[in-house]
Amino acid sequence: MQTIDNSHLTFIAIQAALSAGELLRKGFGTTFQIESKPGKQNLVTEYDKASEKCILSLIGKEFPSHRFLAEESGSSPPSNSSVVWIIDPLDGTLNFAHQIPVFTISIAAAIEKEVVSAVIYQPMTQELFVAEKGKGAYLNGNRITVTKTTKIDEAMMATGFPYNVDQNPLHCIERFANMTQLGVPIRRLGSAALDLAYVAAGRFDAYWEVTLHPWDMAAGKLLVEEAGGQVTHWDGSAHQIFCHESILATNQKLHASMIAHLNQSKEWKSTP
Repeated sequence: MQTIDNSHLTFIAIQAALSAGELLRKGFGTTFQIESKPGKQNLVTEYDKASEKCILSLIGKEFPSHRFLAEESGSSPPSNSSVVWIIDPLDGTLNFAHQIPVFTISIAAAIEKEVVSAVIYQPMTQELFVAEKGKGAYLNGNRITVTKTTKIDEAMMATGFPYNVDQNPLHCIERFANMTQLGVPIRRLGSAALDLAYVAAGRFDAYWEVTLHPWDMAAGKLLVEEAGGQVTHWDGSAHQIFCHESILATNQKLHASMIAHLNQSKEWKSTP
């Protein structure tokens, strides 16, 4: 059985994120081609594709037998390797396309559906978030931890809305209304990966969203957990990165309160 060095995975992921980040930084604010994908305002630019090509090339050269699940190119053919790279080459494409400098690159390596290495890079601020299973979470080499906030009315939160929000999946509109009635600050950055990284770094106390893809949240999930936080579905069940349902990430101390407020109506309690 092949021995897998998580630190080696992380090192290569960092190199790939930095290389792709330089590409995105140079392309930001320039003229480029934009295409539409299914869903309202769901865009893809030539830089999404170029960033993904850069990442796949660098990782593939080092680990030719590994599999990939990437936003733009989808799944690679099956192989004998147990490692799957989960990649979002530009999380926050709408921001990028509108010259809003809030977007990230998200790279995670999973073994048997468990993320063991995670990198999230914000090219414009050059903030590099890194985590390895069992080794903690870091921002530019410095250890990070979640907040110690214990009262929900003192929390700083983040959320996002799916491209099909008009269909109100899992009653996400009503749940958002519930949270706004708390009267606490809620931010919407436009990058799920960055939201999760900010929970890990203690900038947000909690974050929730619905219908994300694995590449949106795989790296961020490990970051939050390694920073001492908790990640589940909205009903409190163990979070599965390959499930396109809900995600709730908190500093752990607020988790029960967040679940209660997200599930105030009895008709919603059976949804994940």
